[in-house]
Amino acid sequence: MFLRMLIKQRIIYFSILLILINYIAVPAFSQDINELKLKDFRPVSIYKVPVSNIQKAKFPITDFHSHDYPLDRAGLDAWVRTMDEVGIAKSIILSYSIGTAFDSVIEKYSPYKDRFEVWCGFDFRDCDKPGWEEKAVKELVRCYQKGARGVGELGDKGLGEFYSKPSSGFGLHIDDPKMKALIRKCGELHMPISIHVAEDAWMYEPANEKNDGLMNAGTWKVDMSKPGILNHDQLVKTLENAVRDNPNTTFIACHLANTCSDLSVIAGMFDKYPNLYADIAARYGELAPIPKYVHAFMEKYAGRIVYGTDMGTNKAMYRTTFRILESDDEHFYDHDLFSYHWALYGLGLSPATLRKIYQDNGKKILMYAK
Repeated sequence: MFLRMLIKQRIIYFSILLILINYIAVPAFSQDINELKLKDFRPVSIYKVPVSNIQKAKFPITDFHSHDYPLDRAGLDAWVRTMDEVGIAKSIILSYSIGTAFDSVIEKYSPYKDRFEVWCGFDFRDCDKPGWEEKAVKELVRCYQKGARGVGELGDKGLGEFYSKPSSGFGLHIDDPKMKALIRKCGELHMPISIHVAEDAWMYEPANEKNDGLMNAGTWKVDMSKPGILNHDQLVKTLENAVRDNPNTTFIACHLANTCSDLSVIAGMFDKYPNLYADIAARYGELAPIPKYVHAFMEKYAGRIVYGTDMGTNKAMYRTTFRILESDDEHFYDHDLFSYHWALYGLGLSPATLRKIYQDNGKKILMYAK
């Protein structure tokens, strides 16, 4: 009896030992690697390299690309506290709006007039009817008198201006002759125009294994089958035409005019047109993979670039942008903000360049807009 119990115990101990050996020796995978979907790829950097923890921007910032995010006064108060903590001195609210909608946004931010500036849209109601331009200019002047010091965000992804509320301007591109009166009036009132044209090049390429930006391009793909739609280069050209033909009006190209895959395009426009600026909002994920090239570009054109976010009000979001712009960190990820497969790198911009992008260029633009 005793012998049988001893044998039984040893069998149990041996079985447990085998289980432990197998557990230690064989990695446990949560799924078959052949079944892993690209959209679920969430690598964690294995490199033991310096990691920056930038809590507050090096200089006070004007954020030139934000929107009307807070739902109520409590949300607005919370946003201001976040801005204080991370170093955002002022945020430009691109409201897209005119009429009573614009008036309500102005009212919402009135408790913090020194921290926010609300820009209006264009009035595209009845833009297909005679006399539209005169009415649209009249509404622009009214919004200016109400407090708007800029226009934006206009948006054209191929079929015409569609961001503005309450009515879009489909069929009207920024270089359309019918837009001339509005753009001229912006120049007279010293109201900069913030405008989004096109999307980045990945969104126009086939969503296949060769698309470098596939994990973003699959979501934001531009449907070029729509009748009359302009392609990427044609849209950038409409912006260039408007900037060229309206030298007394300041333009801010949102997202570097969506030329992140070929920054020589926006660089060429900077070289030719002193009335053009560009924000870097929501394009940190596109710029950070090529840090040496982007560093050189930003150092050269530091006087023409302004900071922007376009990614909400989260504290961690701001700090990731600071890490990309200010640090020399290598091979890191932020899967909450960016859906690309590639790693991010710090651009290591000089203090002089950071100061221009964070505040000096903004002061120049806003002083001009007063």
